[in-house]
Amino acid sequence: MNDNQLLRYSRQIMLPQCDIEGQLKLLAAKVLIIGAGGLGSPAAMYLAAAGVGHISIADHDIVDLSNLQRQIAHCNDDIGVNKAISTAQTLNDLNPDIAVHVIKQKLAGDELDTEVRKADVVLDCSDNFTTRFAVNSACVKYHKPLVSGAAIRFEGQVSVFTPGSNDSPCYNCLYTNDGEELQNCATNGVMAPITGIVGSVQALEAIKLIIATGEPLIGRLLLLDGLSMEWNTMKFRKNANCPTCSSK
Repeated sequence: MNDNQLLRYSRQIMLPQCDIEGQLKLLAAKVLIIGAGGLGSPAAMYLAAAGVGHISIADHDIVDLSNLQRQIAHCNDDIGVNKAISTAQTLNDLNPDIAVHVIKQKLAGDELDTEVRKADVVLDCSDNFTTRFAVNSACVKYHKPLVSGAAIRFEGQVSVFTPGSNDSPCYNCLYTNDGEELQNCATNGVMAPITGIVGSVQALEAIKLIIATGEPLIGRLLLLDGLSMEWNTMKFRKNANCPTCSSK
């Protein structure tokens, strides 16, 4: 690291759980973020600020006015711009030392496999059932850690999956793929700070995985009720009959 980097990351470096070694791991890490909306915006910004050296951001959607209430990586001038491109501009302004890879098409099939295979950690910041199960399957296939988040109304949740290690369950162990679409913010609404809280927790969990510290949310679903401001944790186990990970 050069002198500017030592100063930029000094408040993390002074933490014994991070130190110089941990910061070097962050600088070398490759993180894939699926979705540049309410969750992906704060997650990407905090990962960039923390010095994650290689961030790939995937989103095929464009910014519209209704996004600006919660998707803080975008501003008025970005309306009509692809969200991945807009987010990359924000991240580069925030930390020009990092490399940001823009994926402005919907990731699926071989392209999703390719991007997941290259990543050290994957963050699922999407808002639909189909994407969540596809990302989970790819992470199970390539044994890639997955940090999954969701937010709706005044509620949020986060969990971590590490397929192939720690006897970790996968997303499909927690939720069954019965073809029913999850509720989303467009149809049910969401309070802006909830997405910021969940996205920030996702960023923290990714950092913990990268620098190998603390206890990631493996086998635990962290639940937030923003109206009562109560946090709860639900424990769950690997499903021996899971159609995605039971034979992996």
